[in-house]
Amino acid sequence: MILTGGCACGAVRFQADGDLHRAGICHCMTCRKVSGSAFNAFVVYPRSAVRIGGETTAFHSSETGRRHFCPRCGAHVFALYDGEEEIELHVGSFDEPNRFRPTYEAHVGRREDWLPALEGLPQFDGNREEGGQAG
Repeated sequence: MILTGGCACGAVRFQADGDLHRAGICHCMTCRKVSGSAFNAFVVYPRSAVRIGGETTAFHSSETGRRHFCPRCGAHVFALYDGEEEIELHVGSFDEPNRFRPTYEAHVGRREDWLPALEGLPQFDGNREEGGQAG
């Protein structure tokens, strides 16, 4: 199955082909700032399964992470991490974001008091895997 998405203005587009590795929600400050929300919802695919079209600009959000966004509209679309063969795509960047359901929450200690935990999902105080990316 091929799913598509992109930035707000359409200058950056992507196609994700096949099965994703996982879907999550992260409450860390970087994810919150990047998403402009109380949390970031994302899906993780193998890098080889995603094709990106259009120019992006990136900034280092961590020692190994680079967040890519559209230089025209500023919308964040994806993140890459050194040494990882995965790509993290923002759920809100997909044309059909309702296709995804999170399977875990990361950095739950930063979850807003007014935001309930998602029942039945694994909850992590930090990253899903210690020393790894949020996703």
